[in-house]
Amino acid sequence: MTKFTLEAAARSDLGKGASRRLRRNENMVPAVIYGGNQEPLSISLLAKDLAKMLENEIAFSNVITLNVDGASQDVVIKALQRHPAKNFVLHADFQRVVAGQKLTATVPVHLINQESSIGVKTQGGEVYLNLPDVEVSCLPQDLPDVIEVDIANLEVGQVLHMSDLKLPEGVALVSLIHGSDLPVVNIHASRVSKTAEEGEEAAE
Repeated sequence: MTKFTLEAAARSDLGKGASRRLRRNENMVPAVIYGGNQEPLSISLLAKDLAKMLENEIAFSNVITLNVDGASQDVVIKALQRHPAKNFVLHADFQRVVAGQKLTATVPVHLINQESSIGVKTQGGEVYLNLPDVEVSCLPQDLPDVIEVDIANLEVGQVLHMSDLKLPEGVALVSLIHGSDLPVVNIHASRVSKTAEEGEEAAE
């Protein structure tokens, strides 16, 4: 796993007004750390540091070390509230990571052999990624950066579901645990070729 570290400060000035002042006057982002059989802790982070970390998509699937007033806490991102128009983070929720206890985290899905897959290279189909990320359950040390999905043998009209994925050892998909086998990726016939065929049929 990649190592991410952020500096943070505990805050006692709570409420919407205080949060607005943090963002506007100090370029800070209010956040909360919870879980791990401890009381929730309100903190603030430098907006630019958080934004820089979030440029790396695997920040969502990694354990982050928060240095809060000199004391470190390992956490994962649980939720981000963003500005509806400008997309910057307004508030962040972090969950404490406890050694030996399973956690849940959102992990990006990466497709491999996309251009060389049968459905694309031979059959002229188009890849559609239904789930750009998935929620996993695992021990902290087993948390993967990404879930790789090999679609080399996927043909037009075929669908890969969650149950078809090869997961790293010790990693489970939360949706599958709850009995929901969602579609992850499929290859469908190219719309361009379909339109061309329809045009030829009309001309005839």
